[in-house]
Amino acid sequence: MSIVVSDAVELIVRATVGNEQELNRETMSSNTDDRTLHELYLWPFADAVKADVASVMCSHNKLNETYSCESPSVMNALLKNELDFQGYVVSGHVNAGRQFRGRKFPLGPESSEYHATNIISRGQVPQSRLDNMVLRILASWYFLKQDSGYPGVSFNSWNGGGGPNVQGTHSTVARAIARDGMVLLKNTNNTLPLKKPQSLAIIGQDAIQNPNRTNSCTDRGCNTGHLAMGWGSGTAQFPYLVAPLDAIKKQAGKDGTTLTTSTTDSTSSGAVAASAAVTAIVFITSDSEEGYITVEGNAGDRTSLDPWHNGNDLVAAVANVDKKTIVVVNSVGPVILESILTLPNVAAVVWAGVSGEESGNGLVDILDGSTSPSRKLPYTNAKQASDYGTSVINGDDNYPEGLYIDYRHFDHAAITLRYEFGFGLSYTTFTYTRLTTSYTNQTLASSGLYNTVATVTAKITNSGLVTGAEVAQLYIGLPSSSAVPASPSKQLRGFQKPYLASGASGTVTFKLRRKDLSYWDVGMQKWVMPEKGGSTVYVGASSKDARLQGVL
Repeated sequence: MSIVVSDAVELIVRATVGNEQELNRETMSSNTDDRTLHELYLWPFADAVKADVASVMCSHNKLNETYSCESPSVMNALLKNELDFQGYVVSGHVNAGRQFRGRKFPLGPESSEYHATNIISRGQVPQSRLDNMVLRILASWYFLKQDSGYPGVSFNSWNGGGGPNVQGTHSTVARAIARDGMVLLKNTNNTLPLKKPQSLAIIGQDAIQNPNRTNSCTDRGCNTGHLAMGWGSGTAQFPYLVAPLDAIKKQAGKDGTTLTTSTTDSTSSGAVAASAAVTAIVFITSDSEEGYITVEGNAGDRTSLDPWHNGNDLVAAVANVDKKTIVVVNSVGPVILESILTLPNVAAVVWAGVSGEESGNGLVDILDGSTSPSRKLPYTNAKQASDYGTSVINGDDNYPEGLYIDYRHFDHAAITLRYEFGFGLSYTTFTYTRLTTSYTNQTLASSGLYNTVATVTAKITNSGLVTGAEVAQLYIGLPSSSAVPASPSKQLRGFQKPYLASGASGTVTFKLRRKDLSYWDVGMQKWVMPEKGGSTVYVGASSKDARLQGVL
């Protein structure tokens, strides 16, 4: 994990730990075994602490029957002792005050301070507890040098007061993030990129701005118009939004392309528009986020993994009349695409995620080929929802799947999937050669947990015709022996993204820490690296596409 602290901005990582669903998050207990907790759910927080994050937010839920925010195991044993976290802990609004021995305070700019002072003055909590909390806040303040020359705050988030316009050239960055965050899932007969098409049909309400205004839904709590952000307390007001049709109209003007549109999710209107064009682009969505808002019957967690607004039917209606149908999916997570992919006229599928204010421009960069797609899927796309082996639990969750989630689960259970974790197509091709593996630290047993102990390199060549980027991925497989507990066959341990011109080559280098090659020994309560090595390394284009394999 790479976290930038040079700008003296205090970063917070949330929510520690086990907040894996929205349903009953304020009452449920995430009951995880110790190895799963360390190797999966605590892992990213450990990396954040190692990268000097200033603050950690404790989660709303319980962990192993005790609220995370008041759990000595989470707050002290894990966070402050094992991970050596030196910053401060904040609680979510439903848990305000739980750090004071489980007491809950009303949320507000003054209420928590009032209640904390009150219980301390009555001797219910020692002064030393408050002193430690203040010390940790000041430690982060001094660590980031906010005591010297730091600009004053010109807005108050409690009253919604504005502030100066600091956007500058941020739109350039936002556009790059949008286009580089899109995954090309299907591209039959090089349907994409478009080459100044004679006519295009743009279909679906997701292609346009929210007709009621871009920011009309509080905390983005609706799925009306273009989906460029999920909903919830972590959202922000769009300073502006470029919807797909906005950007496509501009490009069509340059290319001399005739546009027809159907900007509702009506199947009949969509079919009429599609029949008037050589190529049709259909936009479908799937939305979710925090459970305090219910959108179209979805209280945070999605009720299904199907596209919203009868998206399957909309695509089918268009594909029945247009032999070159492109589907753009704006979604917050996996969507079951099987009924769409069985349609012979669906020639291309772009997963565009939720791409922010420059979403439309980023999409046009992919559609017209000015940038070759390079994103890879951050999860597995299954053929049916039940294949994931997990679901939202109406009560406490005992995590019976253990370490086997997503691609680890699909590999372990030998389940046929649609698109694997790490998958993504490009407009060019890449070859992998010259794998090297070596231990760079001979004192493995005594090396620090985050010290580099091994290095893996590979040569990546752009063997296609256009400039592009490839996300080369490194997976490791721990040795199969009686000395090592059963583990997933592959575990992602790194990725590199070289940008290469046609015919050019580059070397990707992966540095493996001792932790990367270890497992958590529950009995010994420490990370253990197999003494004789023997871990398998895979370098490739996805979790299922290992181009190179070797042994450490």
